[in-house]
Amino acid sequence: MATALITGIAGQDGSYLAELLLSKGYRVIGTVRDRNTAGCDRLGDISRSIEIVEANLLEQTVIERILEGHRPLEVYNLAARASSSQLFEDPVLTGEVNALAVARLLEAIRKVDPSIRFCQASSSEMFGNASESPQSEKTQFYPRNPYGVSKLYGHWFSVNYRESHKMFACSSILFNHESPRRGAHFVTRKITRSVAKIKLGLQRNLHLGDLEARRDWGYAADYVYAMWLMLQQAVADDYVLATGETHSVRQFCKLAFGHVGLNYEDHVLRDDNSWRPSEAAQLVGDPSKAERLLGWRRSVSFTDLVCMMVDADMKACGQGR
Repeated sequence: MATALITGIAGQDGSYLAELLLSKGYRVIGTVRDRNTAGCDRLGDISRSIEIVEANLLEQTVIERILEGHRPLEVYNLAARASSSQLFEDPVLTGEVNALAVARLLEAIRKVDPSIRFCQASSSEMFGNASESPQSEKTQFYPRNPYGVSKLYGHWFSVNYRESHKMFACSSILFNHESPRRGAHFVTRKITRSVAKIKLGLQRNLHLGDLEARRDWGYAADYVYAMWLMLQQAVADDYVLATGETHSVRQFCKLAFGHVGLNYEDHVLRDDNSWRPSEAAQLVGDPSKAERLLGWRRSVSFTDLVCMMVDADMKACGQGR
């Protein structure tokens, strides 16, 4: 039985990846900062099939002990400071978690077992003020916030270890990906949860920033499947994972409110405090390489994704969660 290690397993992506790997017969080890963290509830029933390890990925010796003790065949690094509210908050800690932790992971793999296959969760924020649209694996990086800068460090460190140490290290350049498990502080989940509460009479209005901001939104479970495909290839490489289309926050609101028979214009109010500084240029990914070489295709459309998230929040809010 193959063993896989997932850092940040309690997050949205980690929970979907754990489900996928368990379905394929893997033994799954997952790291969390704290077993009592709120995100662990995303794992639900599968938590009984996973070995959870509390670990501080800022400590090199801790990572080495985990690798030596469990001997994974594959390592997926999904641990990160990732929310939009943290893009500019505490840039030093962001650098530690998103950048230096990647260096520590790769160095630990090199020392313990360089045959381990490694997947780094990179980000479209690395493109920042992109020079072209859509963005592909060949587009020049120009991050505009500490999060994007830290992710770029981790990305290039993975490339360096692949080329310098001949390790199987990949980067999945992830564009926005959502699901009912998305954290409540992300705008998509903020919208769908508010829709449910407004429909159920638990809330009256929703305050948002720039309704014209556009994103390339896909379904998280589709994207972690692509990560797994990346580690099954004969040669390690980097891939953009995206839908190739953008939608505005306004469109998201219109669909979400409309799904429950409401008009978003009756409930959405402008919040000037929610506007992001140094807003990136329009980010839209070109997934053609992943489609061509991995045979990957997204399974959920934008409309179905929005409706799926609203339905899940209607059920959760109706049950008092």
